[in-house]
Amino acid sequence: MKQGERVTLALCTPFHHAIELIGRRWTGAIISLLLQTRCRFADLRDAIPEITDRMLSERLQELESEGIVERTVIPVTPVRVEYSLTKKGRALAAALAAIGDWAHKWGTTPATDDKHRPARARRRS
Repeated sequence: MKQGERVTLALCTPFHHAIELIGRRWTGAIISLLLQTRCRFADLRDAIPEITDRMLSERLQELESEGIVERTVIPVTPVRVEYSLTKKGRALAAALAAIGDWAHKWGTTPATDDKHRPARARRRS
């Protein structure tokens, strides 16, 4: 590249959509748990710290509409609903494993003290 020459940057639209979907809060945790086994709503809620019923429901609906999660109603009394990954969802296993490897290597953990939290988050506490 010559000095003063402008670089034209472009973002791949499918990549951007995928990273925004998977990067939403709790989505990675939901997919990670469903990679282990099919789960009921309460099992997912209990396994994910701080998630509300509303947020879990929204994330599951988003993932279902994207064809990543399948919702199965089991006609017993009382009715049982289970969530599992579709083939498309299971295809995320390698990507999540790579992110997990990166997290273990670089020791990324949520900040637990105030000095590492954004000012906006400190005000709400």
